[in-house]
Amino acid sequence: MSGSPRTAVPTRSRPLVAFVVTALLTSFVAATYGFGFYLFSQLVTDMRHDIGFDYTVVGTITAAGQLGFLVFALFGTWLSNRFGGPQITVGSALLCAVCLMLIPVTDSILVIGVLLTILGGTAASVYVPLVEIVGRVIDYRHRGKVLGLISSGTSYGVVVNSMLVPPFVGADNWRGLWYSVGAGTLMVTGVAALVFWRLGLFRPQEADRPPGGGDPGATRAESARAGWRMVLVRWVVIIWVMKFLNGFACMPFQNYLSPYLREELGFDIDFAAQVWGVIGVIGMVAGFLVGWLSDRIGIRAALLMCYGCFLLSAVVLVVAPVGVLPLLSGVLFALAFYPIYGLVPAYVSKTAAGAAATVIFGVTNVTQGVGGIAGNYVAGLLKNTTGSFMWYYAVIAVATVVLMVLTLRLPPEGSAEASVGRQPGPADRLVKEPAPSQPTAPVVHTATEVQR
Repeated sequence: MSGSPRTAVPTRSRPLVAFVVTALLTSFVAATYGFGFYLFSQLVTDMRHDIGFDYTVVGTITAAGQLGFLVFALFGTWLSNRFGGPQITVGSALLCAVCLMLIPVTDSILVIGVLLTILGGTAASVYVPLVEIVGRVIDYRHRGKVLGLISSGTSYGVVVNSMLVPPFVGADNWRGLWYSVGAGTLMVTGVAALVFWRLGLFRPQEADRPPGGGDPGATRAESARAGWRMVLVRWVVIIWVMKFLNGFACMPFQNYLSPYLREELGFDIDFAAQVWGVIGVIGMVAGFLVGWLSDRIGIRAALLMCYGCFLLSAVVLVVAPVGVLPLLSGVLFALAFYPIYGLVPAYVSKTAAGAAATVIFGVTNVTQGVGGIAGNYVAGLLKNTTGSFMWYYAVIAVATVVLMVLTLRLPPEGSAEASVGRQPGPADRLVKEPAPSQPTAPVVHTATEVQR
């Protein structure tokens, strides 16, 4: 490998590189999102019996995890602009692996709560730089499907959880499950670090290098400042509001699904695990398929389809959570949830670039974290007031209708109105003459021009 900084992947090797990087990023999302809190939500009943804590503690830990997500989204954005997205993504995955393996070591619920809070944070800091990494490696016309697949990484983690929870819990060995997923995450992180180093992703990209040399951090800082100025752009504000509502609705939906099914509706552990398993299996393909579809029909249309499924899923849990219908609700939720979290970064990736895209997407994760905190608080408040989680699922249905209205207000990705501050990177330049059915690369505009 040459010692000079590598700024672009050779064209012939790009498909293989894109596949490997996509698989690794998907694994990171599977670990930080699919494990951690989602594993805790499935093991909470068994951990409560063993360690001894009540649902006030569970609610506090869940809220703390959302706070960790919020703090790490802000901190991760700053670190990504300072040191580079690939470094922060790998570092966050390593921190996630360490926390997963430390949870079963202690019986202190306080220590476990701190570790879960950090895990919630790594979910944000590993995700924020993805738009930068994808922009450097993946061709413009494929970013929707790739980010859709990466967003489905959570489902791979959920599938692993659903397969491992019954045998480990049946053997009264919930601690062994934490050790297992932690060791797996550590192995994937080591492989990713080696691959990123071999590809030169830890070095600054060409767009970050000032003409004639100089400090690439200065160019990144200027691009980041342009990203912060996007608060004056209408579509950016809409995206931030949508991410708040995504956190408000989607996160509590999953966090309280198992307690709602097992403790309120009377379903057993096997049925709850089956629902989670179906969610995971469908999510494994839903993100990619909807992302692939969004590259053809547009991201706005794909978002509307997802929010329609999400609305129906919530309505089922409110109107008729009986028999196998909660399983149908899980199917609809999986069809919506995983693609949604890939479509938003895909929209940002297709309308902004470099550090500016990282800042814009970083703030979306902050607003999502705030929404998650608010949603978990409101869900707990409604549970204590009414005695049922059902009313919060009714609130989710209303929030989903608002999200559909906001989606209709977004300009199409790639349009002159939507494109801001883009400087085509190596992946963009490979697509010189896209086919008529493919979206064309965005028109280059500076942040100042768009604000005018």
